[in-house]
Amino acid sequence: MSETQPFLFTQEGGLAIISINDAPWNKMTLKFMDELETLIAKLKTDSSVRAVLFTAEGEENFSAGMNLMELAPMLDKPSELEALFDQRLRVLSAIEMLGKPVIATLFGYCLGGGLELPLACHFRLAAKEGCQIGLPEMDLGSVPAWGGSARLTRVVGRMHSLDMILRAKKIDGPEAYRIGLVNEVVENNQLKNRAIELGLQLATQPPIAMREILPVIIKGADLSQEESLRMERQAVLNTLGNVESQEGMMAFIEKRKPVFSDS
Repeated sequence: MSETQPFLFTQEGGLAIISINDAPWNKMTLKFMDELETLIAKLKTDSSVRAVLFTAEGEENFSAGMNLMELAPMLDKPSELEALFDQRLRVLSAIEMLGKPVIATLFGYCLGGGLELPLACHFRLAAKEGCQIGLPEMDLGSVPAWGGSARLTRVVGRMHSLDMILRAKKIDGPEAYRIGLVNEVVENNQLKNRAIELGLQLATQPPIAMREILPVIIKGADLSQEESLRMERQAVLNTLGNVESQEGMMAFIEKRKPVFSDS
């Protein structure tokens, strides 16, 4: 009997869909992260992929996070443990800096790594009912290890980040929307369809301009306004006069929707 693949990969038009394949808990195993790192590197240079969607198999949970049973043998091996967490930080940073918009669906358990991965994405959509979203590491006598504290604080602010992390607090979809953790709350049975719809819409945007503006927004948040403005100006210069800007201008003049080809 063949081993189950840690995730399923499909492509719909310009949208790459990655679905965690370990229902019902959809834990992020060692094999999952190894294969995901390889895939993300390929997606970065694949011009046919214009947007990426992370979801999960089944209807119960997006992900309960890392498989802790795989972590246990490493607890007395500091070098292996450090390498493990270095890889997770590396992969999530690669997702965040992919240069293409990345979406995540949140439903059921979105805990630990099951929230830290969506935090590295640029859009998050949550189910209206049944979400349990959080970083519960305090309950395990530990702290978030995949960049969760840093990214959560940047997304929702210090007050909400302290509340969620120090109390190991789990919140639902509407509360996540209220504090700015997710972009939309969607009826459960429409969540994946809505995420695909958004992904396909983002996949029609100009790829060069997308690749230029994403780091301006992501990195610029940690820079001074002057430095951020310099990054923006360089992005403008890098897009002026290219085929995308020419198509956008012609579409505006001709009163039609622009069509941006793979770049």
